[in-house]
Amino acid sequence: MFEGELAEQRVMIWQKDDFEELFESGYGKEVEGKVELTLIESMYLLKRGKLKIRAESKKKFFSEEDFFNYCKKTERNFHAKLVVYTDLREKGFLVKTGFKFGCDFRVYERGVKLKKGPKQAHEHTKWVVHAIPEEFSCSFPELSRAVRLAQNIRTEMIWAIVDSESDVTYYKITRISP
Repeated sequence: MFEGELAEQRVMIWQKDDFEELFESGYGKEVEGKVELTLIESMYLLKRGKLKIRAESKKKFFSEEDFFNYCKKTERNFHAKLVVYTDLREKGFLVKTGFKFGCDFRVYERGVKLKKGPKQAHEHTKWVVHAIPEEFSCSFPELSRAVRLAQNIRTEMIWAIVDSESDVTYYKITRISP
């Protein structure tokens, strides 16, 4: 079991021995000699009994419920993101944050390991995913920007709609040119 420390919107893992195992499984990123996990990754690992999380400079570990409540207050649409992340992970996909691409997640084909440097075609991002609750609404220009951004990075855009029963429906949205 890994032990992490909450630092605002990240969970830090300091034990060097744990780095390789986390990276091999597609979690976190190394930053200045530590592993940083997103709140989504942290909640996922906590729910599976693989991570204990303590607040900064406190000896007490979060309960699953307390950490979930913290995350809901800290990150917009946290519940929908967690449901989608969990669904994709359990289907065997590698899921990473999509912040720099203007989406919630980048999703890679099953079996892909992240690596730096030149990549083969199947090692690139397969989908960019927006995780949204079913009551979400947006304008057509906003939708169009998301589709164009996905096409600019040579990937497909997926909208993952989470309903009130935490079921996910995936919609692939593409731009066609007649």
